[in-house]
Amino acid sequence: QLQLVESGGGLVQPGGSLRLSCTASGFTLDDYCIGWFRQAPGKEREGVSCIRNGDGSTYYADSVKGRFTISRDNAKNTVYLQMNSLTPEDTAVYYCAASTYCVVGPVVAGWSGLDSWGQGTQVTVSS
Repeated sequence: QLQLVESGGGLVQPGGSLRLSCTASGFTLDDYCIGWFRQAPGKEREGVSCIRNGDGSTYYADSVKGRFTISRDNAKNTVYLQMNSLTPEDTAVYYCAASTYCVVGPVVAGWSGLDSWGQGTQVTVSS
C-alpha cells in the first residue's frame, strides 16, 4: 500500500530555516514525481515544489523560488524540502504527494495524486 508520511515542521522565526521530510513506504519513491504542497488557513492548497522521477528535474512555485530546495535520497526513500528565509506567508500545513506528473501552483479540487492526502506537517513562521 502506497503511503507517504510528512515530518519536520515546527515553529520558526522569520528568516529561519526548516527541512521537511517525506518518507515513502509500499513503493519506490523514485518511480514517481513527488511534490510538496501547502495549505494555509482560508486558502486553497497549492503545489510549491516537485521533483520528477528519473532525471530528477525540479520545479518551484514563484513564491518559493530561490528559498526552497527539493531533493531526493533514494537510499532512504525520502524526499526533502529545505526551506530557507522563511516568512509568515509560508505558514501552512505542508503535504507531500506522489503522482505521474508534477504539479506546481493551484491544485485542482479533488486531486491528491496517487493516494489521499496525509496528515501533513505544520509550519508556523512567527516572531
